[in-house]
Amino acid sequence: MSTATARPGCRRCSGVALDLGSARTRARIGGPGVVLEGPTIAWPGAVRPVRRGAIVDTPGTSRVLERLLGDRLSGPRRPLVVVAVPALGGVAFRTEARTAVEVLRPRAVLTVPAARAVACAAGADPARTLLVVDAGAQLTEVVLLADGAVVDARCTVLGTDDLDDATTVMDLVEAVTGMVTAMLGQDRTSQTADALRRGPLLAGGGALRPGFADRLTDRLHAPVRPLPAPHTATVRGAAALLTAAHGHPSAGDEVHPAARPHQGRSGGSGGHEAAVPDRPR
Repeated sequence: MSTATARPGCRRCSGVALDLGSARTRARIGGPGVVLEGPTIAWPGAVRPVRRGAIVDTPGTSRVLERLLGDRLSGPRRPLVVVAVPALGGVAFRTEARTAVEVLRPRAVLTVPAARAVACAAGADPARTLLVVDAGAQLTEVVLLADGAVVDARCTVLGTDDLDDATTVMDLVEAVTGMVTAMLGQDRTSQTADALRRGPLLAGGGALRPGFADRLTDRLHAPVRPLPAPHTATVRGAAALLTAAHGHPSAGDEVHPAARPHQGRSGGSGGHEAAVPDRPR
């Protein structure tokens, strides 16, 4: 999805930005405002329809979205929806996401890599290469962006939900370090090294874990940069891209022609739906 200045009529357009996380589903309607948040749990049965970065129950995901947004999208206008997706989610995630979002009666559904949304939330220069570390509840991604497109991506099915006495924050740090090391080893250009020297962006709930950013900085020998309110960075960036998408409603997500993503190997919280401010208390 290409970014561009929105057309004058955009302010009257309705739109929804979505981050379908394994533990929490977050949405932002329209432009600036609160992030709507609820547990990614479908009823009946307390089913978790999104697991480890994959949609495993599409009807259940639709029920989560209907519970979170159904009352807020009443009216004749059909929204444009932008969904942030894992870089390695592939066609399967995008297809299931588009199907699940049909419950919102969208006029169009666009998908964008979550790492690109994070970069947008950070106000990063899209012309420069960038490393994004997104540590979620059940999935952690490391993504290399160049000109706003995914050039390389790794993931591990390890997240904050897995941390306990046996699996520590340091295990997550080592997993991220391993993915970055693998990217450096396979990159025949200087893109990964350049992005690492500038400092990776850190997003996701993992960025809120005490000591995670500092330990990752020590292991990578690079200045890791946690985003403000990192747990909502993806949906905030998707909302910014939504504004741009109104200027180009036919645009979709893009993958750099030279991209060769790699699947890394390694090794939900409950609660009621709520509207929360961007900055955690």
